[in-house]
Amino acid sequence: MRKHRMFVSLVMAGILLFVVAAAKAEEGPIYPIGEVTIEAKQLAAGVGYSWGDGVMKFQGKEYRFTVQGLNVAAVGFAKIHAVGDVYNLKTAADLAGKYVAVSAGLSLAKGVAGLSMRNDKGVVINLRSAQQGVQLNLGVDGFNLKMK
Repeated sequence: MRKHRMFVSLVMAGILLFVVAAAKAEEGPIYPIGEVTIEAKQLAAGVGYSWGDGVMKFQGKEYRFTVQGLNVAAVGFAKIHAVGDVYNLKTAADLAGKYVAVSAGLSLAKGVAGLSMRNDKGVVINLRSAQQGVQLNLGVDGFNLKMK
């Protein structure tokens, strides 16, 4: 029962962060000002770990970055190819940082999942991914993006 309460508390905290991120995103432009592509792998058994590389297109240039992160309540192995839109970006360097996300996705064989994440600079990334493998993902995710 105690584990169930802790899990529910984590999910509720994640939902609250998502609502705050969505409200903050509405303050800026309502159109994407950059685009990202990420190739990553994820391995999880309760708590998971993701790692990969990405490219951001912003103001006619390409910027490379790495992504690493943890997630809660995930099970399985997945290869992820994700594309997404970037909002509230002032400079390319603002993309770097720690992101918090709330995600809910179920992938069986070749499925599609979505993820919205926000960093401490107010940058919001909305990802769409096509995943390979079997993965159940529900919980609060944390990612760290570093520019190369």
